[in-house]
Amino acid sequence: MIEEGSKSSKSMVEKRQLFMEMRAQNFDVIRLSTYRTACKLRFVQKRCNLHLVDVWNMIEAFRDNGLSTLDHNAEINVSRLETILSSIFYQLNKRLPTTHQINVEQSIGLLLNFIVATYDSEGHGKLTVFAMKAMLATMCGGKILDKLRYIFSQISDSNGVMVYAKFDQFLREVLKLPTAVFEGPSFGYTEHSVRTCFPQQKKILLNTFLDVLMADPPPQYLVWLPLMHRLANVENVFHPVECSYCRSESMMGFRYRCQQCHGYQLCQSCFWRGHASGPHSNQHQMKEHSSWKSPAKKLSHAISKSLGCMPMGEPPHPVFPEAAERPQDLAHPT
Repeated sequence: MIEEGSKSSKSMVEKRQLFMEMRAQNFDVIRLSTYRTACKLRFVQKRCNLHLVDVWNMIEAFRDNGLSTLDHNAEINVSRLETILSSIFYQLNKRLPTTHQINVEQSIGLLLNFIVATYDSEGHGKLTVFAMKAMLATMCGGKILDKLRYIFSQISDSNGVMVYAKFDQFLREVLKLPTAVFEGPSFGYTEHSVRTCFPQQKKILLNTFLDVLMADPPPQYLVWLPLMHRLANVENVFHPVECSYCRSESMMGFRYRCQQCHGYQLCQSCFWRGHASGPHSNQHQMKEHSSWKSPAKKLSHAISKSLGCMPMGEPPHPVFPEAAERPQDLAHPT
């Protein structure tokens, strides 16, 4: 009996491990819910090594495991889910150099427990194919454009027109992710979400779908998704400038410049925590910077702009043909 109790206790610890590690990161001190949610989900992504798997690898894994032909509402049990995750991570290790191999069993265990906690909180031992696809396509690495193209292929009909009920289903599933990391009050699902995103009477094709979800700002309930991608892009960005609050001589990650206080800049740690000093206030508008430009480069940029030498701003995404794009036909762009 003691041995059985010990096994049960160990199993419970393993199930809670990821959440315990996440709490230890102290993300809850971050003042703004959007940054808090993005940081938590980025932590889960990296801890489970999902950042090393892009959406094309995911599509391949779905095909290899026979999921492409299954109905979205078909259910898979936890054992089958574990098999799918195993194939994803073992294939990942084959692509990685021997010096950068991941701990496959640990990655499977952490991700499996996170998915079960997120999508099977009542303990039925099953989840739908669509829920699993939506979660893995959202939480994997790669470009947000590629993810959204894949997601659209899953929620559109044979004519390439978005099916509102399927988009609603996607939102229901993907918004369980913020809820899983205790941010449900800010980003939980509501029926109002779909109606605020797309006008019901309009046919939504791929480019319109991308226009809306890649807008700046994006829809409020998904604002954490592009931020999670920006977080990944700036993790190693260096800014050779002093933080006006903590006086650190340089910054890593995001840099924030006040639009009212001349020369007042904060590192991401101070901004996220709501620190302010001198005449600066948390109510002031701040501009987020993901790169550093020297004063000389800024001057050159300003001169080029005044002379009309600057190229026109690029659109947020390429314009795709308005033809149906079936999920099994998606391939790496040439």
